[in-house]
Amino acid sequence: MMDLRRLALVVVTVAVTVVGEFGCGCFGNVLTLNVLRKFAGHGKNLSALRAHDIRRHGRLLSTIGVDLPLGGNGHPSETGLYFAKIGLGNPSKDYYVQVDTGSDILWVNCAGCDKCPTKSDLGLGLTLYDPKKSSTSSLVYCDQDFCTSTYDGPLPGCKPNLQCQYNVVYGDGSSTAGYFVKDNMKLEQVTGNLQSRSTNGTVVFGCGARQSGELGSSSEALDGILGFGQANSSIISQLAASGKVKKSFAHCLDNIEGGGIFAIGEVVSPKVKRTPMVQN
Repeated sequence: MMDLRRLALVVVTVAVTVVGEFGCGCFGNVLTLNVLRKFAGHGKNLSALRAHDIRRHGRLLSTIGVDLPLGGNGHPSETGLYFAKIGLGNPSKDYYVQVDTGSDILWVNCAGCDKCPTKSDLGLGLTLYDPKKSSTSSLVYCDQDFCTSTYDGPLPGCKPNLQCQYNVVYGDGSSTAGYFVKDNMKLEQVTGNLQSRSTNGTVVFGCGARQSGELGSSSEALDGILGFGQANSSIISQLAASGKVKKSFAHCLDNIEGGGIFAIGEVVSPKVKRTPMVQN
């Protein structure tokens, strides 16, 4: 089963902000992910969630944040996972990716992938990312800074124009392998007056070329995994390095049926409780 217990084999440390009483705090310079229910027609939209939190906590967004949609549920007998809908490429296309705080990269299944699922029993439409069809996509090579910092030095056998590759094995034995690309990620910015607007951030992510184990199954298939680890390769680290957010995140889950918000960046609210992760 592909669930939240699928933690990468690499131990990471992350600054975590947990909102008490399942309430969402107010966000300062934050990217937030709207948590929807797994089953269509039962989710709460972002506007309703914001209004609900304002009534409960008198929330005020002080500066700027960014929203990314989430879905899933907390039933251990079902999927037991939460996933985000993100936009990648130009023109932007939507991809559903599992949110995983135990791994360090974002990756999505790519065109030409071996054993990548083409349908999902979750009722979601899956999309293969094709770097050739995005005008802003570019390959990441093994001698570039992202690759050398990700692997703490140059890769053996690296030479000019050789792709920077990745291979991740998760705790349930499933694995993904592919190469890194750089492209636009569509972000929904939230301002202090609760208005939102679309903007783009350039990020490096994995282009999945080969999957194994449950990652190749259609039973609970998604387009990829969004890792929120502390490594420089994670999306939260990349966005923090570009100055869009601070390197922390917060979340509130509505109930076991799903719903809620996942926020990236600083949360500024007197009702927020902070829980630091134990360092490796």
